[in-house]
Amino acid sequence: MGRITLTFLLLIGAWATLEGYSQKAWADEDTRNRPSDELPQANPKDVGLSAEKLERVKTLVQGVVDKKQTAGVVVLIARHGKVAYLETFGKMNALTGQAMRPDAIFRIHSMSKPITTAAALLLYEEGKYKLDDPVSKYLPEFKGLRVHTRNGEEVVAAKREMTIRDLMRHTSGLTYGMPNGTAVDKMYIAKGIDGPNLSLAEMVSALGKLPLQDQPGTQFNYSVSTDVLARLIEVLSGKPIDEFLKDRVCRPLDMRDTDFIVPDDKLARFTANHGAGDKGMLKVIDDPATSRYRTRRKYLSGGGGLVSTARDYARFCQMLLQGGELQGCRLLRPETVSEMTSNQLPIEALPMKLGGFPLPGMGFGLGLSVRLDAKSVKPDPAAGEFGWNGAASTYFWVAPKSEMVVIVLQQVQPYNFTLQMSLKSAIYGAIEN
Repeated sequence: MGRITLTFLLLIGAWATLEGYSQKAWADEDTRNRPSDELPQANPKDVGLSAEKLERVKTLVQGVVDKKQTAGVVVLIARHGKVAYLETFGKMNALTGQAMRPDAIFRIHSMSKPITTAAALLLYEEGKYKLDDPVSKYLPEFKGLRVHTRNGEEVVAAKREMTIRDLMRHTSGLTYGMPNGTAVDKMYIAKGIDGPNLSLAEMVSALGKLPLQDQPGTQFNYSVSTDVLARLIEVLSGKPIDEFLKDRVCRPLDMRDTDFIVPDDKLARFTANHGAGDKGMLKVIDDPATSRYRTRRKYLSGGGGLVSTARDYARFCQMLLQGGELQGCRLLRPETVSEMTSNQLPIEALPMKLGGFPLPGMGFGLGLSVRLDAKSVKPDPAAGEFGWNGAASTYFWVAPKSEMVVIVLQQVQPYNFTLQMSLKSAIYGAIEN
């Protein structure tokens, strides 16, 4: 299934929210400046969660597995910096019957976006650019962009330049090449934008010749913006995006399984991706052994190309929850994390929409969604929540007020938003103090 279709499925999932180093190689590398300890474990009651109420999570997830709506799931819940719940359900591969394992490797698709954005913010902290710098200052292909009026083939000049902040909050005017979309979407499809045959540099060159879908800064439109951001990282750092992410994010945080490829020594942990088969059964649509993730690809999508595990992604989220620091390793400054996890959309872009669906109560920060402040006299454990998801039904959320991280990983398409709607209330409902 193509990337464009995967992206469309992600939009459906987002609506329900309110997309080769071996272990020995990691061990052999310089371990200075990166934590070596695992997140500590705790009983649910020791971190203010009801073990009895968390049984509801098991019931909900197992029910979806039993109905063949998904093959297998990993659920991780951490609170106060400790992992209080890590359970596996079902199978890694519906065809082979291999049992799900807690260290299973998943295609995280658009859950790549927060990681790439955090990487870009490292360069921001180093003074390599300012958030409101025009993108064309560093990527001259974007100089003099024009905007499609949605009236025939008419285009007009952009009223202002696209900024780096626009890339991070998806107000760049770019799009994703959606099936049955706008005239600009159709241009993307025709040019193979976000396809496997273009490098990031070639994609940026092609985009510079196409009109924008919206005036920069005016509308939230989920798009290839994070892939353009990945190219910006390459230009500013002088490194390919995979090397930069490994050196500056994954290695410092000891995210040892997060990468663009799954090497041979990790193949046994790589899940199959599934779709709907005959007679209500699941079928494998991306076999681990022959998956495109098995080799380094030409198109390294910063917006959707990574694989990861529950362990790795929990470490990334815990770093954000703790204001940019994990186990003595500071990745980002607290003020940078605050900017990243605060709504960045202008009033005129709210309520934000995904796939045509309005999302009241949701805003977008830098690389991830954020929960907007709600006027309520009752305590809200979800206040300040931020997170995102991926096209194959992976998702996460972080609740700063409750000091909680939740990771839910599965591999099924179309996006299975049944769990996303039900698990959130069950998990928040398990908070006792």
